[in-house]
Amino acid sequence: MRITKFTHACVRLERDGGVLVIDPGAFSERAALDGADAILITHEHIDHAEPERIVAAVKERGVPVFAHPGVAAALPELTSVITTVQPGESIEAAGFAVSAHGGAHQIIHPDIPRVPNLAWLVEADGTNVYHPGDSFAIPDADVDTLFLPISGPWMRMAEAVDFGREVNPRRAFALHEALLSEIGLAVVNRNLNLLLDFEYARLEPGTTVS
Repeated sequence: MRITKFTHACVRLERDGGVLVIDPGAFSERAALDGADAILITHEHIDHAEPERIVAAVKERGVPVFAHPGVAAALPELTSVITTVQPGESIEAAGFAVSAHGGAHQIIHPDIPRVPNLAWLVEADGTNVYHPGDSFAIPDADVDTLFLPISGPWMRMAEAVDFGREVNPRRAFALHEALLSEIGLAVVNRNLNLLLDFEYARLEPGTTVS
């Protein structure tokens, strides 16, 4: 499995010619969807799902899109192209075994309604990758590679530490970091490396690892 991290929340997974893209949002590079065979969306926010580019991928290549029913309801441009998935369900996408976890976005503020959020566990070749979207949902499985949210209006760094410790993956890469300045990134990364007992790193956008 090859993993490419794009800006902010977008992750691309490849194996045996299959390409699966999670959360191609407005902050991520358009190249993330080049050759995509399937798209997973965690939730409706524009930094995770940009309708224009997703619809273009569907029209050009017939790419299947998987998301919570709430995403289909909130983004009418995508309603007709989304295959809906509920928490606890499993699907096959681009040759990967995928299961949906969680179900709700973390609270931003009591005055802001919560939206549905699916965390995706993607498995292949005896390993897996967990992308929680904007949530701290704990999967009912051991996690090899965790994409760990490190910033956002719905979280603080201490919660990232606690979430990482509870999931306890073999390794973790930073997720949802576009709102941080270079100084903020340095502070958060330093503290996470001190506080987490597993390998943690931030991948520069476009970096690919196996």
